[in-house]
Amino acid sequence: MDDTHEVSTGEPSDGATASERPGSVMPRRAAMAGVGAIAVSGLALAGCQVEDGGNGGGGGGNGDGDGGDGDGGNGDGGNGDGSGESIANTDEIPVGGGVVFDDEGVVITQPTEGEFKGFSATCTHQGCTVAGVADGTINCSCHGSKFSIEDASVVNGPAERPLDERALSVNGNSLTLG
Repeated sequence: MDDTHEVSTGEPSDGATASERPGSVMPRRAAMAGVGAIAVSGLALAGCQVEDGGNGGGGGGNGDGDGGDGDGGNGDGGNGDGSGESIANTDEIPVGGGVVFDDEGVVITQPTEGEFKGFSATCTHQGCTVAGVADGTINCSCHGSKFSIEDASVVNGPAERPLDERALSVNGNSLTLG
């Protein structure tokens, strides 16, 4: 049996072979190999998807893979918002003032002795990073907004919303986000 399937071009046969008529004949094996390659590549791509915790079910496959070397996934994932790491000692934050930590995107204040607060360092007016803390306010130098060191409420606009609060833990002399 011939492994080719002739495609009619509407022209009379001239006796030419398949290789002499490009595009008019496609071997079945080539067609099936192409379909198989597409199916296998689809399964390979599906294997690269990021898991989201669901059980999504598995799809067939022939079990011929080697399973990998098991080296992936051993990183710590970074600290994201800095949670778990001490970013300051309590004695670094002045009573009645505060400090902006640019890298962590946070302002830590100490309104009264031993009371520490954490707020986002991003001004709610137009997203500038606040510049510093002075005279009982957290100050944005971009447009002059000022926020209370006690609760980050707006003391002076143009900002209309307070700074977002950030969770802050005190453990001995250590201040930790999260």
